[in-house]
Amino acid sequence: MAATGEQVSSAEYISHHLQNLQVGTGFWQFNIDSLFWSVLLGVLFLWLFRAYAKKATTHGVPGKMQCFIEIIVEFVDNSVKDIFHGKNKLIAPLSLTIFVWVFLMNFMDLLPIDYLPYVAEHWMGLPNMRVVPSADVNIDMSMALAVFVLVIFYSLKVKGLGGFIKELTMQPFNHWAFIPINFILEMVSLLSKPLSLGLRLFGNMYAGELIFILIAALLPWWIQWLLSVPWAIFHILIITLQAFIFMVLTIVYLSQASEDH
Repeated sequence: MAATGEQVSSAEYISHHLQNLQVGTGFWQFNIDSLFWSVLLGVLFLWLFRAYAKKATTHGVPGKMQCFIEIIVEFVDNSVKDIFHGKNKLIAPLSLTIFVWVFLMNFMDLLPIDYLPYVAEHWMGLPNMRVVPSADVNIDMSMALAVFVLVIFYSLKVKGLGGFIKELTMQPFNHWAFIPINFILEMVSLLSKPLSLGLRLFGNMYAGELIFILIAALLPWWIQWLLSVPWAIFHILIITLQAFIFMVLTIVYLSQASEDH
């Protein structure tokens, strides 16, 4: 019975931490916690970068935070220059926003797994609180679909409707007899873009969150520290890499959409 009790308790603990705070039903069901933390982190990003942009000066010695922000901006700018060869004023700001915003959402996975849910439940009366927005497939696919809309928009803007249709029907086999085959192949390639963006980020972040939950649910507290600290250090690389991959794929897809064959 003790083993069964522990198993049920662990299962309830895991289920509780994977449950979102939701309102509504069916299609109109919203994960309030994911929306709250994603918007809050987005506002934090805008406020922080705007504040230090206003303080930026070429005179004197810049502070550590200003240097850090300048390194991020320069890193993103160089990535855009290396990948995107067209002229578009939106790409660099969009890439910077995606990289920092996704990184901040991923970074929430490094916070103690029970701290914020405990505060939400006992101080605010909220029964469920997930604090990693990028571990919610709805947030990831929303960002991926937003990028996909931009891909379609720039494809139509640069190539025109006729050019876009020709690209879908006359590649890779440039012959009218292969139009059905070309269309199927190109549509699969086109529709895979938002899926590759959203599901890759979701899969990695959900797995990382689940490992932290399993460590906390199934192991004694003294073993938790031995495992969670090394995993958190390794996870820093994962959250940074996933933000970088999301940004790079966005630049690549928009670069492809802006090329006029």
